[in-house]
Amino acid sequence: MLVPGEVLWDRLPDSVRLGGAPLNFAVHLRRLGHVPLLVSAVGADPDGEEARSAIERLGLETRCLQSTAQFATGSAIVHLGPDGDTSFAVHRPAAYDAIELPDATIAQIVCWAPAWLYYGTLFPSAPGGRSILERLMHALPAATRFYDLNLRPGFDDPELVRELLGAAHVVKLNRQELSAVHLAVDLPADPEAFCREGSNRYGWRAACVTMGARGCAMIVSNEYVEVDGVAVEVVDTVGAGDAFAAAFVHGLVSGWPPRTIAEFANRAGAAVAGVPGAIPDQ
Repeated sequence: MLVPGEVLWDRLPDSVRLGGAPLNFAVHLRRLGHVPLLVSAVGADPDGEEARSAIERLGLETRCLQSTAQFATGSAIVHLGPDGDTSFAVHRPAAYDAIELPDATIAQIVCWAPAWLYYGTLFPSAPGGRSILERLMHALPAATRFYDLNLRPGFDDPELVRELLGAAHVVKLNRQELSAVHLAVDLPADPEAFCREGSNRYGWRAACVTMGARGCAMIVSNEYVEVDGVAVEVVDTVGAGDAFAAAFVHGLVSGWPPRTIAEFANRAGAAVAGVPGAIPDQ
């Protein structure tokens, strides 16, 4: 799977941890036995050097992890609310906004022939990221496009969200994001109606709404399920959705029935919510 997007440092009240939704997702995919290729950039600074070393230790391929002197390595201030809920203040521009993909690199990616292309909303919310994502979509027409919304304040333009939803084959979002999409795209706010109408309108092969402790709602090939959450003492929810997303994709690739996928993904998300930060044992 090709995973373009942000690498950044999550600055929590009591710690600084490596993160960024695409990186978190790629790490969990790797731990599930897949071979993700991360496309990102870090700054030519100590934070960037540390990030690169950490990513290598996590077992990810770094041939498309660039270094740039144009901007500093990305970071986000993480605010923890009740029950471990989180909000983010993302610093832009950042190194990942300076990714360059010359034609030779695109050709190498095409030869690698990734079966899936992941994307979120933060990275293409800047013109450079949007251009790169469009080029990758054009170069990889056969790849299944997985859109994990991960909306962040200031980087949630409704027009962009509409375009990205329309380009996707598989969609995942949380209950709060569902409310925003309901307003932006005029899809139902009810999870089942959203999954069914979105699939009919855009041709999604699968869609999922995560609902925290209540579990998730999921549709795969028109089969809809709702599965209760896994009880866990929440430390923080940073990266829990990314772990869920990786497990969701793993289940789809493995051809599991929707209920099995949902149960597995719920457990993956709960496991991360029960520990500090987005990547356990980083």
